[in-house]
Amino acid sequence: MSEKKPKAYTDLLGKTNRIVEGTEIVGNIISKADFRLDGHLKGNFTTEGKIVIGPTGSITGDVICKNADIEGKMDGVLKVTEILNVKAKASITGEVTCGKLSVQPGADFSASCVMQPPSKASH
Repeated sequence: MSEKKPKAYTDLLGKTNRIVEGTEIVGNIISKADFRLDGHLKGNFTTEGKIVIGPTGSITGDVICKNADIEGKMDGVLKVTEILNVKAKASITGEVTCGKLSVQPGADFSASCVMQPPSKASH
């Protein structure tokens, strides 16, 4: 019998979890790998990687991630340690903290926003 070792985070790079359109999740999600959400999440989301909220996706809750691309809806507290990309059809309400921010024309960005570059002391 072969014993399977748990994969290191570096083995997860390039792999993306996906919740498809028409799926609704109530609860919290914690992921080490990148994540694409085209369904709906009512709860909190945490990842060490990137989250992509597609045009049909939405989150009502708190999100903590390294990077984010948002094309759908986000309502809650959003903490992005590096880069937040807000696409033209996105709708964001709540509180946002990010390292860098990019907002395309046409986006509904109705959130309070604080930009905090990652501190070098924590590395």
